[in-house]
Amino acid sequence: MNDKQKKTLSRIIMGAVFYIIAIIISKISFPYSNWVSFVVFIVAYIIAGKDVLLKAFSNIKRGKVFDENFLMTIATLGAVIIGEYPEAVGVMLFYMVGEFLQSLAVNKSRKSISDMMDIRPDYANLIKEDKSVETVDPYDVEIGDKIQIKAGEIIPLDGIVVCGRAMLDTSALTGESVPRSVNIGDHVYSGSINKDGLLSIEVTKEFSESTASKILDLVENAAAKKSKTENFISKFAGVYTPIVVFAALALAIIPPFIFPDTGFITWIYRALTFLVVSCPCAFVIAIPLSFFSGVGASSKIGVLIKGGNYLELLSNVKTFVFDKTGTITAGVFEVVNIHPNMISEAKLIEVAALAEEYSSHPIAVSIKKAYKELQEDSNDSNLSERLSDLTEIAGQGISIKLDKETVLIGNDKLMTSNNIDFEKCDDFGTIVYVAKNNVFLGTIVINDRIKDSARESLASLKNIGIQKNIMLTGDTKEVADIVARKVGLDYVYSELLPQDKVDKLEEILAEKNTIAYVGDGINDAPVLARADIGIAMGGIGSDAAIEAADVVIMDDNLDNIVRGIKVAKRTMSIAKQNILFAIGVKAIFLLLAAIGFGTMWEAVFADVGVTVLCIINAMRNLRTENI
Repeated sequence: MNDKQKKTLSRIIMGAVFYIIAIIISKISFPYSNWVSFVVFIVAYIIAGKDVLLKAFSNIKRGKVFDENFLMTIATLGAVIIGEYPEAVGVMLFYMVGEFLQSLAVNKSRKSISDMMDIRPDYANLIKEDKSVETVDPYDVEIGDKIQIKAGEIIPLDGIVVCGRAMLDTSALTGESVPRSVNIGDHVYSGSINKDGLLSIEVTKEFSESTASKILDLVENAAAKKSKTENFISKFAGVYTPIVVFAALALAIIPPFIFPDTGFITWIYRALTFLVVSCPCAFVIAIPLSFFSGVGASSKIGVLIKGGNYLELLSNVKTFVFDKTGTITAGVFEVVNIHPNMISEAKLIEVAALAEEYSSHPIAVSIKKAYKELQEDSNDSNLSERLSDLTEIAGQGISIKLDKETVLIGNDKLMTSNNIDFEKCDDFGTIVYVAKNNVFLGTIVINDRIKDSARESLASLKNIGIQKNIMLTGDTKEVADIVARKVGLDYVYSELLPQDKVDKLEEILAEKNTIAYVGDGINDAPVLARADIGIAMGGIGSDAAIEAADVVIMDDNLDNIVRGIKVAKRTMSIAKQNILFAIGVKAIFLLLAAIGFGTMWEAVFADVGVTVLCIINAMRNLRTENI
């Protein structure tokens, strides 16, 4: 409980004490007892209703008249005017109790998220040139600097381990409770906690661009992006409130002329009760909380959803479109076959690896890895002088000069477009063709491992209502078809350039279903942005893909997409339950108040009680044990 909540609780207790004293005095007969009880009731009224009264008058000055504060003020002041002091104070007091309980519930929701996302480091241990260690602000650390992380400390910036080994707790990033082992050469992400050992890390990203900062930014900004349901509720409350105010006014004025025997006081009391019942608190507080708790629950399992609007879209997805590499497959490529032509295997690998020196593509990395394994003393300090004129050829490969000789490395289209006489390879996997000075040197066969859970995850998507699973890839038809069969895809489109993926997605979007696209690379960014909802693989995904996406899967586990959808569907279910419950109860009590069967105390339940029950229902959304 924070300081503000403690003060609120103190005021509730104080108001309740004065309220009880006023009731006792009103029951005792002594000179001026009526005046004394009146004064004590007013003191209790001011203590309990001060915030509501101030907000109402402040909003009126700003032209914002019709809200729950205005309704409470008019209703309770009216009750005071007609002499119903206990009801006026009781309404304000119980309303305050309800607001206090709401505050506790919302605070619990926020704390649950903030505790889970408590990954922003306060400092970094900078290793200086003289090997001494200085504690600095993470913002002061630059790319290329080396930092030290001791056991128990949060990794402050993304980087690569250059010394040491340790087990890392990455649960705040991925939702995965099993510690991850890291060693020299492994990438580590800010927000992870070093469980043991001593690590030295070379920083690869500035603090503002680090994983922890981006995650915190996503979660903090998520509340600003409202879903259609939240926007509807906001608009509904704006129209609903003035309607009920004028309905209450009509209830107070018109019936006394039709039923003169009942008198004005009776109808004014009914109108005031009607106003208390009509307060839209359950709509404007509990419904947004349903979505806020949904964003929090998904974050717990390593699924970052950038706003309530995307949560709602995710619940309605009917078609999933996947990239292949890094999404359905692990993005871990290995050289499995080498077919040289007129040169040795070692020489073919050497030419290919040197040509791919500046590329970070998984295929290039696998070739360079194979080269290093074959020739451990392959470090070449003059390599930058040997390479020049790098040209990327979209959808085909690259052209680069190695020792002033032109090397082409890519797919069969690259060979064909340069009129090179080559031997087509029919091996399973990604085939890399290599040529130098337009002479074919051979092929390198690379395979990418399909993710272990891919088939089960795609089947689970079907089980929760997804109608189609589609794959778009730039890989060959043969490779794409084999992957599609192994994981159980409905449709596959292969040999696509980045712009072809967008065109193909446009065709799929024409079917009018809600489409989700899942990808990880820079070339996926345009498709992620164009889809109804873009989902990026955050563990190995590029910054461009993560920025363009609406949802980020932190651990690259496809099964977490299924869990994210379950959270989204549960969120929508809870929001709809709250809407129907709030509207239903209020409609019943509004009718009872209008015909004289509702009291102020029942009005309090219909307003505060319904709101609290809706909030308790929304809080169920934070549970992730069975998702």
